[in-house]
Amino acid sequence: MVAKYRKQSGKSPATQTDRDKSPLVSPPGKSNVRRPGREGKAFNSSHPNGLSGIRQKLGLTPSGAVKLGITLLLAALTGYLHWHHLSQLFENDRHFSHLSNLEKEMAFRTEMGLYYSYYKTIIEAPSFLDGLHMIMNDRLTEYPLVINTLKRFNLYPEVVLAGWYRMYTGVMGYFGIPTKMCWSINRGEGLSPVDSCEGMGDPAYFYVAFVFLLNGAMMSLFFIYGAYLSGSRLGGIVTTMCFFFNHGESTRVMWTPPLRESFAYPFLVLQMLLLTYILRTRNPSRTAMVALGISNLCFMLPWQFAQFVLLTQVASLFASYILGYLGAAKMQSILVTHMITLGVCFVLMFGNSMLLTSFYASSLVSIWCASLLPPQLMQGLAWVGSTILLKFMLSTVLCASDDAHISALIKSKFTSYKDFHTLMYTCAAEFDFMELETPLRYLRTLLLPINMLVVAVIAWRVGFRVAIQTNTFCWFLVYHSLQLVAFAVLAILIMRLKLFLTPHMCIMASLICSKQLFGWIGERYKPQVAVFAVMAIMAVQGVANLQAQWGIIGEFSNLPQEELLDWIQENTQPDSVFAGAMPTMASVKLSTGRPIVNHPHYEDSGLRSRTKLVYSMYSRMTGETVRGNLMKLGVDFFVLEDSWCTRRTRPGCSMPEIWDIEDPQNVGKTPFCTHMSKSSRPHFATVFSNDIYKVLKVPKATKDLR
Repeated sequence: MVAKYRKQSGKSPATQTDRDKSPLVSPPGKSNVRRPGREGKAFNSSHPNGLSGIRQKLGLTPSGAVKLGITLLLAALTGYLHWHHLSQLFENDRHFSHLSNLEKEMAFRTEMGLYYSYYKTIIEAPSFLDGLHMIMNDRLTEYPLVINTLKRFNLYPEVVLAGWYRMYTGVMGYFGIPTKMCWSINRGEGLSPVDSCEGMGDPAYFYVAFVFLLNGAMMSLFFIYGAYLSGSRLGGIVTTMCFFFNHGESTRVMWTPPLRESFAYPFLVLQMLLLTYILRTRNPSRTAMVALGISNLCFMLPWQFAQFVLLTQVASLFASYILGYLGAAKMQSILVTHMITLGVCFVLMFGNSMLLTSFYASSLVSIWCASLLPPQLMQGLAWVGSTILLKFMLSTVLCASDDAHISALIKSKFTSYKDFHTLMYTCAAEFDFMELETPLRYLRTLLLPINMLVVAVIAWRVGFRVAIQTNTFCWFLVYHSLQLVAFAVLAILIMRLKLFLTPHMCIMASLICSKQLFGWIGERYKPQVAVFAVMAIMAVQGVANLQAQWGIIGEFSNLPQEELLDWIQENTQPDSVFAGAMPTMASVKLSTGRPIVNHPHYEDSGLRSRTKLVYSMYSRMTGETVRGNLMKLGVDFFVLEDSWCTRRTRPGCSMPEIWDIEDPQNVGKTPFCTHMSKSSRPHFATVFSNDIYKVLKVPKATKDLR
């Protein structure tokens, strides 16, 4: 039972912490009555700067302005509903408002904690520029190396949010306006009370609130996208309903706010909406192309995986061009926009070599050259061959191997190839092939049948129009169909990537409201009746899915890790170096500020090599070898977790079995971590242990163990 008492504190935003409230009941002292809004003067409709002036500038008739207003109102409503949905799910799952600052940080596990740590660094620095300098000259993340984390980890969201947070708290503090409320939490079970705060003045609340607001805005874009693609507001409603009914397959932002996709994906939706506008417009303006480039940049900067998504996009566009559905001039304009964006991103990422040596970069150059060849088949073959050749040439010339694990991962999908790094990925369910249950869930909500129908009708209409040699059909739908196929291939190969497939299926579902595709059905209201009937059937399983999400009620607690972090803070020097499981190391860096030698961001070849040395603890090697590996990295303490020694997601996927691929000469021996769980002598000394964690002191010399 958790009891919460208000803590007496001053008004200063800097001295208040979080409080807890029930998501269903208003806290004591709060009124549910809204404050009266400020009154203002109504616009004079005849004034040139009023609503009529805006309408005239947009070239809208009065009825057109009303329709646009209704569309924007519905878009805003869907955005608000999604923001509220995400916020409630997150609160219900973690009881975030009841957590102490340390517990909130522990709730950001694995990569999330690593990303959040840089946001924390900037807001706690003496100044914003000092914080920026600290993360650009980071000495804690890969000890003893000094790295520019802005170059390595796509941290621009944290930089922007930290800057906004400092401005917000600074302005509120100047005017003496409280920004958070702090409470004392009685956790029961013999645990000491903790302080808990909520409000935008709390760093974690500010961070999470922005993520959910951004993804609420994304849902507004989805509505507009669906309405624009289908030519009907009903299409926007279908898109958003499909997204909500398949919410668990569409996003995971409500469980993992700090992940890169949480910041990047909303800008991909905007980018694809702008691309659709450009494809539908005979002569798109320079402003539209600039907007496409900016949205492209905002998608690429926060996420290292964005380049692979954009590769599928340019491939789908090139396929549309080869098939004759996209003009050469427009194709080249889009290519130039992508190239410029990639160049700007390369500069802002301080010359990150993965951008230039990616398949995406090579593909842009290859498509540009291949488009100069006349035969269509030759263009396709030239694109594939030159992309692969150019990619590996650039990697060789620039000595870049950071993305070598991607090629190895793809190779492992089609062959029996295995190595340590590919198994680290494929043994995790999210990087395995799509599970059979996923398409079954699509079937239950009718999402899959609707998409199959839409694609079949598009294919039939394209074939029919070609046969009668007319150009009245909207060829841009060919691109959307090809993009759907590309996302489906990605999702089948790597289950995690269904987060691209499912939303795009929701967009394609809007086309059941398209008169261009289904106008042949008959009278005016028959198609609408059919759409409402389909939505009613979808709602049967869709509502059940939503109820299952709403029924997730939990409360975050990780007392063993809390004990570990408290011990580290109180019993080790600030410069003590730690190694261990990647997720735990992110928490150690975030909450204690101690240097670490490995972390969860696995997209760097050097980091993968360091992690492999650290994980020799879970191999069958000798103690001397393991100790030597850790001493080579300068490690002072190793955090041992028995679960990493015994956990087995499926046959061949325990850590000792993964090591057997790399270390066949020791197969059959007892894993070294098993020995360490019983006694750390003579190679290490145990200095802390609880039910989950054991901290081993790594000797600098043999005498340290005496």
